Amino acid sequence: MAERQHGTRGRGDRRQEILYDESIPTPTHAERALTMVSQLSTGTLCTLGTKPKGHPYGSFVTFALWKHSPIFLISTLAEHTQNLLSDSRASLLVSEAGEGDPLALGRATMLGDCEKLSGDELIEAKAAYLETHPSAKFYADFTDFSVWKLNVESIRYIGGYGRMSWVESPDWEASNPDPIAPHSAGIIEHMNEDHADALISYCLAFSRAEEVSSATMVGIDSYGFEMSADTPDGPKPIRVAFDKPLEKAQDARGALVDLVRKARAQ
Repeated sequence: MAERQHGTRGRGDRRQEILYDESIPTPTHAERALTMVSQLSTGTLCTLGTKPKGHPYGSFVTFALWKHSPIFLISTLAEHTQNLLSDSRASLLVSEAGEGDPLALGRATMLGDCEKLSGDELIEAKAAYLETHPSAKFYADFTDFSVWKLNVESIRYIGGYGRMSWVESPDWEASNPDPIAPHSAGIIEHMNEDHADALISYCLAFSRAEEVSSATMVGIDSYGFEMSADTPDGPKPIRVAFDKPLEKAQDARGALVDLVRKARAQ
């Protein structure tokens, strides 16, 4: 499922000129948030403290994503576990790491109630957690450790300046992590280092840009990719859509080659 993005905004709500068709497919905020969360494994778990009672208590935790839900392997000795035993309400904040302005990076806060797992759910969730955190095998079977799940009811997603919304549980559950995401950094590096001419061709053929001296790919997903194009009026954002959504990362090369051929034919 894709959504229309309404332009690119910067600080002070200053709108940049859009040189591409804003109706082209882009990931929904639910897809963007889930994709980001699926690539992270640490965050801040916020529970309602018992000392003093009722105050928000944030603690650094490791987690894994299992069936769209964050799961934790936590000890009863931990303050956050004692808090959950008293009040199951919680939230988990996760954020991207990177250079530059940290507020321009993505983050998501997932809210809901936590539950201690048992039975078949415990077996499956524990295996998923250990796949993400194999070093936890050392203490996973200690009697004071249990697997807890955060049942996500809503998500506050912020993708940087000007990109934010509430994502509700039905949209979250219906979404899937973008298959390109784990390989995006390598694709972007390859295109910028080895195919600078192709990026210029994309801009000239598939946007309203008339003069582009250079272009840099800055993002890619299963629906398309973003570039920053150097124009006489300064850098401008340009997005180009694939002919159809990609199902796996291996499809990206063929899709990019096809677009180069079409761009140069124009």
